[in-house]
Amino acid sequence: MELKGAMGGIYRITEWITRIAYSNILWLVCSSPFFFFLLTKFLIVSNNGGANESLQMNWAMAIVAPFTLFPATSALFAVVRKWVMGDTDIRTFSTYFKSYKDNYKQSLIGGIFYTLLLVIMLVDYTIYMTQFSNMQIVGIVMLILLIVLFLSLFNFFSMVVHYHMTIWQILKNAVLITIIRPFRVIATVLGSGLMLFIGSKYPAVIIFFGGSAIALWTFYNFYGTFMKMQEQSERLKQKELDAQEELEAEALANANVKSDDQVNLTKGK
Repeated sequence: MELKGAMGGIYRITEWITRIAYSNILWLVCSSPFFFFLLTKFLIVSNNGGANESLQMNWAMAIVAPFTLFPATSALFAVVRKWVMGDTDIRTFSTYFKSYKDNYKQSLIGGIFYTLLLVIMLVDYTIYMTQFSNMQIVGIVMLILLIVLFLSLFNFFSMVVHYHMTIWQILKNAVLITIIRPFRVIATVLGSGLMLFIGSKYPAVIIFFGGSAIALWTFYNFYGTFMKMQEQSERLKQKELDAQEELEAEALANANVKSDDQVNLTKGK
């Protein structure tokens, strides 16, 4: 029996809170090695630890991210994709781990690609900005490329769970959509930044809702971009069909005129 009125509204809000919190906990558990090293780094920095220990944690996070964080995040996006597309009655646990298994290979390869490029670009940026004062323009270019690559991560996770493409097509299109559709990406970043800001004030929000809320907002914006691009593609196809029909009609009309001329010529003879 479906509840209506105020009780129905409270029930739906509670249901959504439960869904988001449950999926977020699944994501944290599957990403736990990465967040363990991240928390350790935070504690080292907070206690004025040495630079070597902090650097070691950076390398540890970079190593485990492709194997844990990327597949876990792709699985989380698979869950929120169902929600955004209207399928809210899914089994969160089974959907999450089915996607984790199905998309693990692509997420792993994409994770290795992104991690390597981000590390290389970050190192290059640091070197050019600190050690080559006459080549800081190169460092600025590296910073711009670094930002674009990082922002394309939002589209990458959405595309892994939404399209049937090779991993290289996904990587290429994730970057291209980031460049040609910047406003949706900016909206995603602003919303994600707001969530992180709230989480910095209330850590429980991040623990129970942070990852899922950001993923939900990210895929919502991506899906809006996808639908708009699909509409534009359909309009373009319709224009091509209309143009083809006009050409066929014109060719048929010309053929009829030619046929009439031949008939008239025959009658004249």
